[in-house]
Amino acid sequence: MPGKIPREFIDQLLQRTDIVDVVNSRVPLKRTGKDYQACCPFHDEKTPSFTVSRDKQFYHCFGCGAHGSAIGFFMEYERLSFPEAVEELARLQGIEVPRELSDQSPAKDLRPLFDVLTQADDFFRLQLRQHPTAGKAVDYLKRRGLSGEIAVEYGIGYAPPGWDNLLRELGPRFGSPLLTQAGLITEAEAGKGYDRFRDRIIFPIRDSRGRVVGFGGRVLGDDKPKYLNSPETPVFHKGRQLYGLYEMTKALRRPEQLLVVEGYMDVVALAQQGIRYAVATLGTATTADHLERAFRLTTEVVFCFDGDRAGREAGWKALRLVLPLMTQGRGARFLFLPEGEDPDSLVRKEGAESFERRVREAEPLSDYLLKQLATEADMGSLDGRARFAEAARGHIEQLPDGLFKQMMWRRLAERSGAPIEELAPKAAPVSTYRRPVFKEPTRHFRGATPVRQAITLLLKEPGLALLADLPADWRALDAPGISLLRELMDVIGQEPAIDPGRLLEHWRAEEAFRHLVVLSGIRPDIPQEGYKAEFRDCLKRLQRESWRQEFTRLTAQGGGALSLPEQERVKLLAKLIAEKG
Repeated sequence: MPGKIPREFIDQLLQRTDIVDVVNSRVPLKRTGKDYQACCPFHDEKTPSFTVSRDKQFYHCFGCGAHGSAIGFFMEYERLSFPEAVEELARLQGIEVPRELSDQSPAKDLRPLFDVLTQADDFFRLQLRQHPTAGKAVDYLKRRGLSGEIAVEYGIGYAPPGWDNLLRELGPRFGSPLLTQAGLITEAEAGKGYDRFRDRIIFPIRDSRGRVVGFGGRVLGDDKPKYLNSPETPVFHKGRQLYGLYEMTKALRRPEQLLVVEGYMDVVALAQQGIRYAVATLGTATTADHLERAFRLTTEVVFCFDGDRAGREAGWKALRLVLPLMTQGRGARFLFLPEGEDPDSLVRKEGAESFERRVREAEPLSDYLLKQLATEADMGSLDGRARFAEAARGHIEQLPDGLFKQMMWRRLAERSGAPIEELAPKAAPVSTYRRPVFKEPTRHFRGATPVRQAITLLLKEPGLALLADLPADWRALDAPGISLLRELMDVIGQEPAIDPGRLLEHWRAEEAFRHLVVLSGIRPDIPQEGYKAEFRDCLKRLQRESWRQEFTRLTAQGGGALSLPEQERVKLLAKLIAEKG
């Protein structure tokens, strides 16, 4: 696994990056005074409320609250992980991302793998257009209703018959070892390599950045297996990759849902019919990694399976897998197609409108779970309902704590006839459930603690930490957030020219980051010219609290237990508190 990206490099990268250029390359900006504006790319709006500041190297939407640095923008807009966003920014700057050593081993350079996979992708697409035997592949795609435009968009290619077409094309440039590592050729027992994909329609599999990481091949004749994927490689992991995810994000910025199907032909056939929110697993069951990627893009996942026994079993496995991931705001539904049909055949038979109606009517997780368990019990008897309740309880306990889990306990109690207290004795009653405080952060500046106010102001104007004659005694205060405020002041002191974007990213890998993100989105309800006075006042209030705290601690020891310097300190604190506290 690659090592961590050094924090110093991230800071230097952000110094070299202009967030206005980054955002403008994706969302056309219009200058308004010293800042830039556009309609927000993260929610629908007609009047621009999305602002990008060159001075602060920060973006903020006053409509939906989205905000962050250039790295945060790439993560949100391109659906990239943090390392991927850093790599993309570095690519734009023409520099390489260094990695810290992991397990005392240097990080592998994966660029040759991506290069050879790109060249293989070019080769396969060229063969679909030019190879003498490509006519049968083109005819097959036409019979499946695919247009040339969709074929180009998804990069569909063709691996012609023969044992070494790709090997002869790329072997002289890259060598057999690299081709083998990329999963493009297979080593025979005698040591001679041969092409893995032969006489197949080729579907390139792309990562979230659009880079080809592997291939899927659909046989044209009677060879087995019917479908063949690249093997596991340093850049391709079937348990993490979803086919069509990259193409989907290019077509839909904010999909309302993701439809998870079983094959790449299903994805492409649905796209041909205008259904652009489908992705596919690659010859493997749905994994937790698949679902986490899906929920980064949307709040609802619809699982689509064949209606046969195998499809039902796969659906039940998916349900058990998704239960622990059903955090607040997420949803999952299950769609089972008529026996003998798959999304590809069904959408061509009944059309997009009817197919999407099926998606809309798919069973919610709650209904599917309880209905499936009820079919395995005699619900007409007390014993049967007890067995039903016990089985359901084991599944509901897998849900994360939250309102959905509480509602599922209530549904189970109603369905089984058992008291909810017996089913979930340790669960808080539904009527008293509250979301954790950190999930409902205050969006108000006034009324917040002086620590929160001071941190909020620093995230807006780091230069406040450099003001002359700031109170100092507040640093000794023992209170929530004080250590973070001290760290912020110290970082700014070490780098006086730091901007809000770089300041926020300084904490990216730490627990405090999520709290800082919340505070950076708060708009102080005071004029900007009042920030200095307000910040000084926050520190003065913290200083007075520190005096009172120290005074209480010292006087609690009793006069006889104090040293002479401590006695003098108590007198000074009493005077300060009387005059200023």
